[in-house]
Amino acid sequence: MFQIVRLCPETGSWIMFESPLVYILSVSLQVGLLLNGFILKFYISQTQQQASRSLMVYLQNLTAADFLLCLCLPLRIIHYASNSAILHILHCSIGATSLYLNMYTSILFMGYIATVRTAHIVSTVTWVFLLAPTIAYNIMFFITHKPFTSDRCYCGPLFSTSFSILHKAFQISCTIIFLLVFICLVFFYYSISRRVLQAQQRQLASSGSEKLVKSRRNMLVLVSIFCVCFVPYHLARLPYAFLWDTNTVGRLLYYLKEAAAMVSVFNVCLDPLVYFYLCKTFRVHVRKASWRVNNPNKQTRRVRAATSQTKEL
Repeated sequence: MFQIVRLCPETGSWIMFESPLVYILSVSLQVGLLLNGFILKFYISQTQQQASRSLMVYLQNLTAADFLLCLCLPLRIIHYASNSAILHILHCSIGATSLYLNMYTSILFMGYIATVRTAHIVSTVTWVFLLAPTIAYNIMFFITHKPFTSDRCYCGPLFSTSFSILHKAFQISCTIIFLLVFICLVFFYYSISRRVLQAQQRQLASSGSEKLVKSRRNMLVLVSIFCVCFVPYHLARLPYAFLWDTNTVGRLLYYLKEAAAMVSVFNVCLDPLVYFYLCKTFRVHVRKASWRVNNPNKQTRRVRAATSQTKEL
């Protein structure tokens, strides 16, 4: 099997990226662009929505974050397939922070979707809250980074002493955000599940209990996507930030971190499921589009019939 091989002189080891890594990211890019492009088209074509206004704003921002990550994925893919020094520096700065921006935007908006509170103000504050440190991080990196070495596997050798401290503080802050949202999601799911169980024990079949069951299903989708995409990455990322320069442990954490980052990218493909389950209008739109694809002849006959009726009038 074809392999892209990089030599890391500082660790004395060969770091190998098998071609499936590039292929999987490429497929994720194409599927993510297709799904999120379809959702963006739905936003543009639909002026009135039946779903909660706050919920729609959060879902729109979630889609925007995923679409932005899709636009940044080519840089990560090319970095894996190239030994270019410039691409390595861009990957360690813009490429890494674009992944963080999408990841923590998705994490926060998943938390907001679980609560559904005042949307426009919260959305604006969230983007400013995440963009400001992201821009500052990149500026500091380009100002303080060390001269490029022959080690193109890790970003750590490029960090100055002061930037290394900033990087670790950045990682700790991101982990705190992740843990807070994760605890909230688990708490909300547990709370709704307990209320559903109480309703079932009382043998209630009212519309209120049906709404609880639906809410539990929606929360289960959120928690499942959250755990699949983000938990593995954080289990590997924070230890790696502190131990990357140790030979054996650092190497192992690097492999785990890169594999978990690839899994986290899947959220651009899985987030549309959140939209499908939480937005009734979008489900109807998808079913109509699916019907038109599966029944092109019927659709053509309807259009011709409508055209002939118009001509007769």
